[in-house]
Amino acid sequence: MSTDIQQPADPEADDIASHAAEVAAPDVIANSLGEYARIWWARVRGGESGALPVLAGLVAIVIYFDVRTSLFLSAGNLVNLMTQAAWIVTLGMAEVFVLLLGEIDLSIGFSSAMGAVITAWMVSPSVHLPWVLAVLAGLAVPAAYSAIQGVIITRLRLPSFVVTLAGLLMGQGLLLFLIDTAAPGSGGTIRLTSSVLSDIEGGAMSPVVGWIVMAVAVVLSGAVFAVRDSRRRASNLAAPPASVTALKIAVMAIAGVVVVLIGNTNRGVAVVVRGVPWVVLLVMVLLIAWSVLLGRTRFGRYVYAIGGNAEAARRSGVNLSRVRVIAFTLCGLTAGVMGIIFTSYLGSISNNVNGGQNVLYAVAAAVIGGTSLFGGRGRMLGAVLGGLIVAVIYNGLLLLGLGAAAQNMWTAAVLLAAVTVDTLARRRRPDQ
Repeated sequence: MSTDIQQPADPEADDIASHAAEVAAPDVIANSLGEYARIWWARVRGGESGALPVLAGLVAIVIYFDVRTSLFLSAGNLVNLMTQAAWIVTLGMAEVFVLLLGEIDLSIGFSSAMGAVITAWMVSPSVHLPWVLAVLAGLAVPAAYSAIQGVIITRLRLPSFVVTLAGLLMGQGLLLFLIDTAAPGSGGTIRLTSSVLSDIEGGAMSPVVGWIVMAVAVVLSGAVFAVRDSRRRASNLAAPPASVTALKIAVMAIAGVVVVLIGNTNRGVAVVVRGVPWVVLLVMVLLIAWSVLLGRTRFGRYVYAIGGNAEAARRSGVNLSRVRVIAFTLCGLTAGVMGIIFTSYLGSISNNVNGGQNVLYAVAAAVIGGTSLFGGRGRMLGAVLGGLIVAVIYNGLLLLGLGAAAQNMWTAAVLLAAVTVDTLARRRRPDQ
């Protein structure tokens, strides 16, 4: 005779367990792939949808443009999309650093152009300095420019919107001054004469190199995951199940294979043109580096802590001023990378750069990707996905023969939809 007595269910305990499943990281508390899927779905139902709405929106927009135009999913157009998206994605990643703090930097549209002018001038035939020195100078200028604004914001306790708006206006004037000084008879345009820097957007890896880079990236990622999980288990900490880690590696491998296959498809007309553009590798390196910085370092934890609750972070001993200045500096540094990519894409840099519009695209990319304007929430990968959406809209409307007016209206509609979906999802959370 069995002595087991079924205990009545405890509704309060069930609610607590359900809430824990919604807010906890599923890859840490799950014991199997099936449990990971159940916890992930519970989080989605609870309002923690993550990148799911962004991915769904990206897929929907791609399908729409592919139906309307037969050229959208062609290899040539997809590679063109990669090069078009690179500068938007990079500037969006730059803005994430300050948005996570609940701040904003409106000046990076012009400070990135200032750095690009310095780089293009230093490699020009009249100066002819090594491209490495030119790149370092081109990165240092926007980094220092944003750092100075960060110091003003923290020391004088001024709103970042006002300070960086002044930085935008100042940067626009400095851009005109730099071009007039560096190339007085150029008509306001400095051409990029370095073949190395031009190849960032215009060049591509050979098909074999593309496969090698992809394979090395997947193997290294798998090794990093394995070492991380083994160390966590050795320290008696929660670690993702092996099946979940294997799934993540498989997804990365599939994505890498798709990108390489697209890049290695001949997209030339008169001559054979194959290979993944070098700018894709540059953006991926930047994404990995900044994701590790924000997700695996003390500085990253401080950034999220300040964005979530600055007073609590201060009472915990976090130096708010130092973290903010470093974040603004990294924002400017990343914008400097964007300036070089943008110059490589255009083949030149001029005083007609629309820095104001560029920075608005950057903010749109970050917000569409899930970064909160109020701080404390967002990831670099989200900015990449948001930047891809902006670039897809731009690319698809060009194929449809529509101009800037339609592009701006579509981007505005997608931005508004992204913020609306995110706000509605957050209202469904138990803690809201």
